[in-house]
Amino acid sequence: MFITNPRTTRSALAASALTASALTAGALTAGALAGALVLSACGASPAGTQNAAPAAPAAKPAEIRLDYATYNPSSLVLKEFGWLEEDLAKDGVAVKWLFSAGSNKANELVSSNASDFGSTAGAAALLARTNGVPLKTIYIFSKPEWTALVVPKDSPIKSVADLQGKKIAATRGTDPFFFLLRSLREAGLSQGDVEIVNLQHADGRLALERGQVDAWAGLDPHMANAELNTGATLLYRNIDFNTFGTLNVREEFLQKYPDYVKRVIAQYERARNWILENPDKAAEILAREAKLDLAIARKQLTERTVLDKDVGPPNDKLRAALEAVVPILLSEKLVPADADPKAALAQLLDADAAVVRR
Repeated sequence: MFITNPRTTRSALAASALTASALTAGALTAGALAGALVLSACGASPAGTQNAAPAAPAAKPAEIRLDYATYNPSSLVLKEFGWLEEDLAKDGVAVKWLFSAGSNKANELVSSNASDFGSTAGAAALLARTNGVPLKTIYIFSKPEWTALVVPKDSPIKSVADLQGKKIAATRGTDPFFFLLRSLREAGLSQGDVEIVNLQHADGRLALERGQVDAWAGLDPHMANAELNTGATLLYRNIDFNTFGTLNVREEFLQKYPDYVKRVIAQYERARNWILENPDKAAEILAREAKLDLAIARKQLTERTVLDKDVGPPNDKLRAALEAVVPILLSEKLVPADADPKAALAQLLDADAAVVRR
C-alpha cells in the first residue's frame, strides 16, 4: 500500500517533501505526439529561445487558471475544498479550473495560453518543452504507477515480445505512450514492430474491451476499472518506467508572478497531506469526479499512488527518469530532427520555484 500512516510520518513528510534538489527519475493517465504536434503548432517559441532576462514581477494576476485531472488526486482535493480560492480571495485574484483528460490535453491548454498551470507526466512535459512549449516543471505531485501494459481476460499474449505485429491502444505524448515504447525497446522491439492506435485513455479501455485492439497502454483510474470490472490483466508493470506526476507552469507566468506560483504549490502540499491523512475521503472524491466505483478509486490511490516520498521540488530522480526518455524522443522521431531534448531538459526543471516558506 503506497499511502502510509500520516500519524507516524507527517513530520517527516513536511520536512522531506519540499527539500529543494536538482531533478530526476521516473515513469506515463496523468503527457502528446498528437498533442505535442498541436503544441508546437500553437505559436510557441523555439525551446532554445526561452532564456531571455526575466520580466520584472507584476503585482498580481487577475485570474489563475489551472487544470484538474483524475490522474492527479491532489488537484481534485484542491478543487473540492476551494483552498486556493480562499487564499487568493483577499488579493482579488480569481481561480478558473479546466479539466484535463490526459497529459496531452494539459499541455495543449498551456501551449494555447488557455491555462497557466498543467499537470502531466514528466515525459509529457519534456516532449512539450522540446517541441517549443514554454513551460517549466515546478513540482512533483506524486510518484505514480499509473500505467502498465494491459491485455483482456484470457488473452493469449503472455509477454511484451508477443506484442509484435499486434494492435495497441495508447495516447500519444503521455506516460502510457512512453511506457509502451520503453517496454517494447526493452523486449527488442520498436514502434515499427506494432500498430499503435492513438486513442484518448478512456477510449483505449473501451477499444480493449470491445476486442478492437490486442493490448492497451493503460492509465489509472481507467486501468483499475478494467481490472476490477472486466478481468483485464496487467501484462507488464514497471514503476520505474513511469515518469512522475508533475505540475508545470507557463514560463511567462512564473517570471511575472513567482510568489503566486509558490502559493499554488503551497496549496498543492496542503492537498497532498490531506490525502495522506484522509485516504478514504480522498477516494470518495476521486470516485465521484471520475464516476467510478469506490473500490476502483481506492485501488488507484492505495496501490498505485505514492504521495509520501520523492514528491515536492523537481529532483535527481525525476531528472534521471527524463534522461531515459531523451533517446526515445530521437529514435522514434517524436520531435523534429533539429530538436535538442537534452537542452530542453536542462531548461525544463525549476526546483527553486517550489520552495515554499512555512
